[in-house]
Amino acid sequence: VQLQASGGGLVQAGGSLRLSCVASGRTISSYHMGWFRQAPGKEREFVAVRSWIGGSTVYADSVKGRFTISRDNAKNTVYLQMNSLKPEDTAVYFCAATATRSWYGTRWSPGSMDYWGKGTLVTVSS
Repeated sequence: VQLQASGGGLVQAGGSLRLSCVASGRTISSYHMGWFRQAPGKEREFVAVRSWIGGSTVYADSVKGRFTISRDNAKNTVYLQMNSLKPEDTAVYFCAATATRSWYGTRWSPGSMDYWGKGTLVTVSS
């Protein structure tokens, strides 16, 4: 499956952005879909993941209550709604997919995912 993220940009602190990730090649309906980010000089980190069925979600503590991951299987697209953005949210954001059926107890990390898209840059100014 090929993934393409978009929607990044420059926003002031407190603002909002919605990222989109369009998949091609395969339907995403049977994949857990996630978002990760990588700030300059830092390792890639987990942001959010949504299960392939049932709508379960997991968020990093740093974004809980501010970010929402959603998916539209009919459009083969996953979204990340980001509200109340902070300068520390500045990073390149990547969408990713995994075919694993594991969910409960999974410690989500970049190594958990099978497919990656190119990132989209989000810059939050103070």
